[in-house]
Amino acid sequence: MEKRTNVRWTVVALLFFATTINYIDRQVIGLLKPYIQEDLGWSEADYGYIVTAFQVAYGIGMLVCGRMLDRLGSKLGYSIAIVVWSLGAVVHAFVRSVVGFGAARAILGMGEAGNFPAAVKTIAEWFPKRDRAYATGLFNSGSTIGAIIAPIIVAAITLQWGWRWAFIVTGMLGFIWVVAWWLIYRSPEDNKHVNAAELAYIHSDEEQEEPATGKRLSWKQLFRYPQTYAIVFSRFVTDWVWWFFLFWTPDYLNKVHGVDLKATVLPLILIYAMSSFGGIYGGAVSSQFIKRGRSIDFARKTTILLFALLVLPLNAVPYIHNIWVVVLLIGLATSTHQAWASNIFTIVSDVYPKQVVGSMTGISSVGGAVGGALASSFVGLILEWTGSYTTIFMIASCMYLLAWLTLKLFVPIRQINLKEA
Repeated sequence: MEKRTNVRWTVVALLFFATTINYIDRQVIGLLKPYIQEDLGWSEADYGYIVTAFQVAYGIGMLVCGRMLDRLGSKLGYSIAIVVWSLGAVVHAFVRSVVGFGAARAILGMGEAGNFPAAVKTIAEWFPKRDRAYATGLFNSGSTIGAIIAPIIVAAITLQWGWRWAFIVTGMLGFIWVVAWWLIYRSPEDNKHVNAAELAYIHSDEEQEEPATGKRLSWKQLFRYPQTYAIVFSRFVTDWVWWFFLFWTPDYLNKVHGVDLKATVLPLILIYAMSSFGGIYGGAVSSQFIKRGRSIDFARKTTILLFALLVLPLNAVPYIHNIWVVVLLIGLATSTHQAWASNIFTIVSDVYPKQVVGSMTGISSVGGAVGGALASSFVGLILEWTGSYTTIFMIASCMYLLAWLTLKLFVPIRQINLKEA
């Protein structure tokens, strides 16, 4: 019997589109920063604080959403998350103050926090370990497709109707996705299109796993494992770099290279097209190592090291005046971040059993959100004080090697035993 049908890839497609919408909604404010700043009189520090509000709420949301998903399941939990963030996206159109934008960003962040725990949990339910990094890379490429599409949509809407309508139109996309999710999605066991051979394939590596006991671990119990601290720290020192690219690249191109909203579309498309390739390729590299007989530990860590080295040229960006060389180097860095993300998300499902993947993805993402929150205020203040991006690019270029070293030393990639908790 055929062990692979199109059902699993339909699920990946749904996750891909959710992630695309997620990144369209969160990127709108970065694209519109020069317009809103001129209209409402924000300082650089004000913008940093607004971004920080998103990051703080995102971190809190990760804890809430991870536990919610493990309790309610992927279908209902994912739906709640996307409804909340879509409402938050639309609210931006109706506020004017820094506090009002901070509140809107907090609602958006609280809801968007559910995307990756839900998607990673869904992948763990639908794919054996040897395929998860590749599947994760595919759905995670939606983040870069969203970043590619956002400049086109936002520029067209803003130039035609004004910046407030950009928030309304993009915010409505999530509600459309929820309808499709409820009409299409079923778990593998409840899906009539999944035959016995494919169900056996999905669960094919579970004979090496600890049998599901139905036991739920508290957050405190998860922190008994050193792997938890190491994964959280690795997210803490790297996730903010991606947020920096997302929220400040349009501003950097505008202020340093004189690129306006309309002209920034092509550079941003190139940057995020490269990052989309990196997300898929990063997962594929890791999966190929496993298929060639290397251990999961070797595959994940070697792939992460290879891509961490490719971030180092980011150091040169402030000293280069050719915008297309700058775009190439930033694109290389965003590409390597996505390759990194494909593997770090998968490491969570490699190390932790399925019944706690949602919670652990949420906890690890809190580390990234806290790092992002601190870094957003830090970046805003550095720009306010110095007017230069040099220090920021220098720090960002080194973070992935630090994260790789942490994983190398403290995370043996094999599944933990819940009975020891």
